[in-house]
Amino acid sequence: MADKDKHGRKNELRESNVTYEMYAEMPDDGNRYEIFDGKLELMSPGPNAYHQAISGKLHLLLQSCTSVYIVLYSPLDVILSRTNVMQPDLVLVSKDRWEIVTKRGVEGAPDLAVEILSPGSRQRDRVRKHAVYERHGVPEYWIVDPSARTLEQFLLVDGRYVLGALFEEPSRVVSDRFPCVSFTVDELFKGDVLERLASLN
Repeated sequence: MADKDKHGRKNELRESNVTYEMYAEMPDDGNRYEIFDGKLELMSPGPNAYHQAISGKLHLLLQSCTSVYIVLYSPLDVILSRTNVMQPDLVLVSKDRWEIVTKRGVEGAPDLAVEILSPGSRQRDRVRKHAVYERHGVPEYWIVDPSARTLEQFLLVDGRYVLGALFEEPSRVVSDRFPCVSFTVDELFKGDVLERLASLN
């Protein structure tokens, strides 16, 4: 984000070498931002209703994990480093790691990060965020694709993500790391509201 000085010249510092501290001092302009390797980037327009309905349904389905994990959802800063700050759609953080959940957000790698694809976020979620989460040691990463009605599960193995499973309808989503997870892909996309919103997309 390029600010201007008193002479109307762009302040390029806001476009590169941005830290979390600089980002946190910015006035709230109603937009959402992420920091990729020190570059402040405006996120795509707000998620549509279908995206948010899926997010809400997944949050509900993950309530089975709340005895062991903290379930949090966007908007939430996940501060992986001073120059990499993401806003995943949902995260799980083990209650054994309460200390990384602070007033600022989640400071460190969550146990699970989830992104729900939107038309404007596919490249960001599939390539760029995939690389950032991998580099910062997020053990498991899910990509939910509303168009394909699938959930892709990536597992961190020797520092690199491998595709653990591609869950399609009517598969049951399971995870060795999260035994508390047990729902079908059908459940994630089923419901009067979800089906009505899907028809609008």
